[in-house]
Amino acid sequence: MKLLNKLLLYLVLPIVVLLGAVAAVGYQWVTRPLELPSAKVDLLVPAGATPATIARLLNQAGVQVNSGAFAMLARATELDKKLKAGGYQIARGDSVWDVLRRIALGEVTSRQITIVEGWTLRQVRAAILSNPDIKKSDPPWTDQEVPRLIQGGTALKSYPPEGLLFPDTYIFSIGTPDTEIVERAARTQQRVLEKAWQVRQEGLPLRSPYEALILASIVEKETGKASDRARIAGVFINRLRLNMPLQTDPTVIYGLGEAYTGRLRKVDLQTDTPWNTYTRNGLPPTPIASTGLASLQAALQPEKHDYLYFVAKGDGTSAFAKTLPEHNRNVAQYILGRKP
Repeated sequence: MKLLNKLLLYLVLPIVVLLGAVAAVGYQWVTRPLELPSAKVDLLVPAGATPATIARLLNQAGVQVNSGAFAMLARATELDKKLKAGGYQIARGDSVWDVLRRIALGEVTSRQITIVEGWTLRQVRAAILSNPDIKKSDPPWTDQEVPRLIQGGTALKSYPPEGLLFPDTYIFSIGTPDTEIVERAARTQQRVLEKAWQVRQEGLPLRSPYEALILASIVEKETGKASDRARIAGVFINRLRLNMPLQTDPTVIYGLGEAYTGRLRKVDLQTDTPWNTYTRNGLPPTPIASTGLASLQAALQPEKHDYLYFVAKGDGTSAFAKTLPEHNRNVAQYILGRKP
């Protein structure tokens, strides 16, 4: 019996020691902080990715891991069955286990992009395409293709692209396709527009939600102070009722496009384009910018008054007038600098 015990001791003990050493090395590998090429590394895990695929993507991102060991760890912990697609961020101090667990739990890293009120579609497109965390279409989409990118059933698909994307802050995961951002912004615009249209003021000279969107975009560009928004909208509503030209500079500037040099000249006001509201009555054919909720609500619930004119006072507010002589006096005071 003593001989058998000694034999077992000599045979089993080395195996136990070896297993213990392997376990210690394995534990150290699993919990040791990874070496990163920078303070933070973003990792995009595609749908259906296997542990081997994720290990390969990590190595390509400069995070060196043993592919076989990574896959073995995932299988041993049964996390290989829970891996979720999305964008993840790896920070200094993270271990292999931290990364694997994060992907299994779907703890995607959030990013955000803000579409600013008053931006043109060209500016919105530039912001989306320049965001490093958004996956870009190849080839890049153009402004004219926006209606095609809206995959849902939104009614806005049938209209020109300007103004179709609602200005807001959109949260997304790293690697989200740019087309998804576009569709989300369009669906938000459709939802906001429909809701505002349902509670519109009665008797407005607006035939459709799209016309409301056009007017709201003008209000957006003309308003320097939020408290003036509904009153400015009321001026344009009054002019539409009387079939007076809207005579608003932002529409002229939009119609000039790249020809606009930063200073609006008299010849510009006299040069006819579809958006020149000095040479044409009624609303322009499209919105001229992205429209926020406040401007949309102002266009559909304008202040009721008798004003037909307004001019910027230089401090963000506007001076309003009911008659042309009164308006001319305001122009002389606030634009030409003459004392009243």
